[in-house]
Amino acid sequence: MVTASCQAGTQPTVLIIDDETGPRDALKVILRSFCNVRSAENAKTALEVLGQEPVDVITLDQKLPDRHGLDLLKDIKHHCPDVEVIIVTGYGSLKSAMEGIRHGAAGYLLKPFNVNELTTLIQQTMDKKRRLDFLRHCLRTLPDLWGAEEESAGAWEKVKTGYASLSLNTQSDAAIQQDDMNLLPLLSDTLEATDRQLLNHSSRVSFYATLMASRLNFTASEQKSLALGAFLHDLGKTSLPSYRFSEDQILPSGEASLCREHPDRGARMIAPLGLPVEVGQIVASHHERWDGQGYPRGLQGTDIPLLARIVGIAQTFDHLTADAPGRLALPLDVATRQISIQSHTHFDPLLLDFFIQVVKDSPVSPPAMDIAPAA
Repeated sequence: MVTASCQAGTQPTVLIIDDETGPRDALKVILRSFCNVRSAENAKTALEVLGQEPVDVITLDQKLPDRHGLDLLKDIKHHCPDVEVIIVTGYGSLKSAMEGIRHGAAGYLLKPFNVNELTTLIQQTMDKKRRLDFLRHCLRTLPDLWGAEEESAGAWEKVKTGYASLSLNTQSDAAIQQDDMNLLPLLSDTLEATDRQLLNHSSRVSFYATLMASRLNFTASEQKSLALGAFLHDLGKTSLPSYRFSEDQILPSGEASLCREHPDRGARMIAPLGLPVEVGQIVASHHERWDGQGYPRGLQGTDIPLLARIVGIAQTFDHLTADAPGRLALPLDVATRQISIQSHTHFDPLLLDFFIQVVKDSPVSPPAMDIAPAA
């Protein structure tokens, strides 16, 4: 399939997929003033269009005559991950629209929609695609991002300057450097530019790690470092060519490990960003094992930084319990039994027991990565 790069100043291409003539024609009339518009009345035609010409954004009706919209979405995101998809849905199918968000849709539009809702959401999605396309280009062409610290710092300056010019956030690059939390939009988009499922995984791992921090009487600074380090633990995977979360090998412990170099690469990537030292320790050491058989340094027992030990448990638990393309989630009781087997080998036994109790007692669920419709 052919994908487009949504450049600023160029007219984007939108593919409208809807089997109803009325909504399809209404979308055409509204969008053709600022977009190149293509249309398809079924999944078969839509895939033919995607195979023939570049497309930036798709508006996708959930009910098609030859295929369910969610199944088509999964196919599109697998073959054309850089194409942004907006789900178009009636109020009665909002739940399935949110399922679409989980599988990579950029947002959803409720029927009946008005012109302002539509144009706002399309513009937001275009802006997002420009940012992600820019970051994809940087990840392909700036290997110094995970090189030596001085070279990495120079590469990040180029990234931050370009990203700021494309972002709705008006903060200057200098303001970004003053507060590490202001880096989050850039780093979050870097994860998503690589793979939306990688971003979802990172967010859930941060959620589980934060649950632990709230029960361990950590200081505010420690809690912040743990949440940020957990979110960035797999940042090094953004350096891998054509990385796909769904293709990451699942080890017997339940953890994913496509490339043993990613902890070191991630640590090098964040080294010049001025983040707390504990964040770098988490990124570098979340694949170390309690028995010393982990990587990249073979650290053992309490030589592994405490916060990294927590994230190692949290990321493995998420791989066991979260649905992802090609993977089925285990029920909580099965997952906790499976992860318990790794006590004393992969994981700190005391921390693991505490983690299992915390997730069993928690009344809340991890983030669903939902995106609200345009107001």
